[in-house]
Amino acid sequence: MRFDFIKCHGSGNDFPLIDARDILLDDSVWAGVARALADRRGAVGGDGLLLLTPGDKIHAFGMRMFNSDGSEAETCLNGLRCVARLGFERQGIDRALVRLKTSAAEAARDADIAPGVVTIRETAGPADLDVTRWPLGIDAHEIVQQPVALLPTERSFTAVAMPNPHLVTFVDTVDEAELVAVGEVCEAAPGWLPNRANVSYVEARPGGLFVRTFERGVGLTDSCGSAMAASTFAACLTGRAAFGAELTVFNRGGLVRAQAESDGMVRLSGNATFEWEGSVEVDWERGLAGDLTVARHFDAEIAAWAGVVEAIG
Repeated sequence: MRFDFIKCHGSGNDFPLIDARDILLDDSVWAGVARALADRRGAVGGDGLLLLTPGDKIHAFGMRMFNSDGSEAETCLNGLRCVARLGFERQGIDRALVRLKTSAAEAARDADIAPGVVTIRETAGPADLDVTRWPLGIDAHEIVQQPVALLPTERSFTAVAMPNPHLVTFVDTVDEAELVAVGEVCEAAPGWLPNRANVSYVEARPGGLFVRTFERGVGLTDSCGSAMAASTFAACLTGRAAFGAELTVFNRGGLVRAQAESDGMVRLSGNATFEWEGSVEVDWERGLAGDLTVARHFDAEIAAWAGVVEAIG
C-alpha cells in the first residue's frame, strides 16, 4: 500500500507524519507501517510514526504515535506539535484540544522561538506520581528522589507519568553508558515493569535543564518531548526549579521553552518543523518501505532550525 506523508521533527525528534483521518487500518497494520517507515536502514527513517486522526464532539482531531518497534505510545509531545500543526493547516484553525491514546492535550500556535521556526504551544498533564498505575512493582506508591533497587545504579530517581511513564534522575554530567544500561533494563519489560519506562538523565543548568533520554520503544534518542515535560515537573517537585517559572530545556536535538505548574500541568513551546514530503510504498507485513518519491523540501524551515541548533553550540 502507498502512503503520502510529511517528514517532520520536533526538537530533533523526527517522524514520518500521515494524515490518517480517512484511512481505516487495523492496529497491527499500523504497527507494521511504523516499523517500515521508522526503520533507519530503510527509505524514510524516524523515531516513530505519527498519525493525524479524526476528531469528535470534544476534540478537533486526534493523534496516534507508534514507536519504531511498532508499539504505541500514550503520547509524544514533540510529535504532538507536528501533528497539531498539520491539523491546524488542514482545518484552518490555530488551537485545538487534541485526543491522545489515554488522555488529551491542548495545542495552539505560539510566537516563533526563532525567525522562521513554526512554533506550537502544548499543555499536557496533570503529571501523575502514582507508580501503581504503571505498574512499577515496588513497595511504594510514589518515588521522589529515591533509589530504585531493581535498577543497575544507586542514583535517586523521581517517577512521573505524562501519561507515559518516566524515571528521571538529576546528575552533574550525563553518563551515556550508564543511561543506556539503565534504559535497557527498563526496555526489557521485566516482571516488575511490564509496560517498560522512559529513563532520563538531567543536568541542571543556569536558567534551564539539559535532558538525555533512553526512550521506550526507541532507545537513546536526541529528544523526547514527554521526557522534557516530566523532567521539568520533577525539577520543580525537587526544588531545582520553581513552579510557574519558564525554563529553557535543551537536548541533543535543540530546545523547548517549558513551564510546570503545581497542579501537574506542564506547558512546552517548541518547533514543529516540516522537512520534506513525499510518498512511499509499504509492505507492512514484512516491515519494509521502498519506491520513495520526494515531492518537495521545506528548505527555509530546515535552514531556520539549523540556525537554532548552531546557536546552541
